[in-house]
Amino acid sequence: MKLELTTKQYRRLLDLVYIGNWILNSTRGDDRIEDYDEVESLLFTAAAQQGMESLAEVCDGEVVPSKAFVEGGIHEAIIDYENTVFFDILAEELARRDMAEEPETPDEFEELARRIDAYIMEFEEHGTDNILLDI
Repeated sequence: MKLELTTKQYRRLLDLVYIGNWILNSTRGDDRIEDYDEVESLLFTAAAQQGMESLAEVCDGEVVPSKAFVEGGIHEAIIDYENTVFFDILAEELARRDMAEEPETPDEFEELARRIDAYIMEFEEHGTDNILLDI
């Protein structure tokens, strides 16, 4: 297979591959999905061959994203995504908790959406500051 990319497109592809592998493998510990590690290594090996040596390094015999790449801002994008997903899921879970039953009618789905929106607005204004547990 041959794929032609500009340098900028290739650099973006490296970002996408890193983010995808991070999502799939970062929480798996020793149970990593090695196929994704191999693809990431392959693409970062090619980066070094394309004049982007600073983006790749060898660790334990494997080509991996370099410290400079990892610390270059890519995790800010991951954190933005995680924060958005966290608050969206939390808002929906709290809204569903607030409703006695799972919504079935259009009116109930509308009420669920209204509650989700209210929680999201709260989180946008105050983050988690107003979440309290009565223990």
